[in-house]
Amino acid sequence: MKEFKKESLLDMFLEQPEQFLSGEEISRRLSISRTAVWKQINKLRQAGYEFEALPRLGYRITDLPMPLEQEKLKTLLQGGMGRELHILSTTPSTQEDARRLAEEGAPEGTVVLAEEQTGGRGRMGKSFFSPYGKGVWMSIILRPSQPLHLVQQLTLLCGVAVQRGIRNTTGLAAGIKWPNDLLINDKKICGILLESKAEDDRVSYCIAGLGISANISKESYPEELQPIATSLKEESGRAVDRNDLILSVLHELEELYKIYNRDGFQPIASLWEASSITLNREVSVQSPAGVTTGKAVGLHPSGALLIEKSDGSHYPVFSGDIRISPVQKG
Repeated sequence: MKEFKKESLLDMFLEQPEQFLSGEEISRRLSISRTAVWKQINKLRQAGYEFEALPRLGYRITDLPMPLEQEKLKTLLQGGMGRELHILSTTPSTQEDARRLAEEGAPEGTVVLAEEQTGGRGRMGKSFFSPYGKGVWMSIILRPSQPLHLVQQLTLLCGVAVQRGIRNTTGLAAGIKWPNDLLINDKKICGILLESKAEDDRVSYCIAGLGISANISKESYPEELQPIATSLKEESGRAVDRNDLILSVLHELEELYKIYNRDGFQPIASLWEASSITLNREVSVQSPAGVTTGKAVGLHPSGALLIEKSDGSHYPVFSGDIRISPVQKG
């Protein structure tokens, strides 16, 4: 059997980008079985290419991946965030890569990016869907000077930076859900994971992990995520240049981090509250201490969420899985 090369199949589609190619035609031209055609289409999908498949017509390419451009990013990242840049094709987790670099003494502002994560992690041990070429899978090393109990503030700072970066790049208004998610039309667009190492109650370093769903199509999500997840492409109707999005998010992160180090948490808290979809809503929070219900009314100075209970008392929630009650209509 003739040796198959993935590029040959890709060339066939790129030569006729608007045309359907039947499985029979591909099989004949490449001298491979129909099963092999299907397998190679799936390999291309895993590499970020998207196809429309119709009975009797075959396959048509609908979207090409836009790769991360190391030279462009290096040239334009002149400040603190991105001063040292690592771009990987695939990795289990950018968090672990950034952690190793931090342990080796990498400077604050070091950024690790990957086209794909095979073991992406969210909060509370959850997996994070990170397909090849379709999102911003990024971890940033921070070396703040505050005590460990104030690290929660940096999660909220990152949320504001991502919210502003998305708005600058796409015009979309994402809402921030405490403590670490961004949503558009009640569907998740970004997750944030902040992990820290401390010595004598002082922070040695933090790894801020950002996962932004940029160009994932609805049908590409696992079935269980389709009702609750979306992407910037789905919401805006057009593909997003991930390089521009990365630049905007890192620029916003750098500016907010400067404000935070100079003026403290209050300016960040005000920006967070202005973009929050959690405040003034009835919520329930599942935490190690149990379930707390009430109305989210503000932020504690530490970054914890303040819940007003039925007796009028305020209770700070420092971590947990939050559920927001639907807005009552009528």
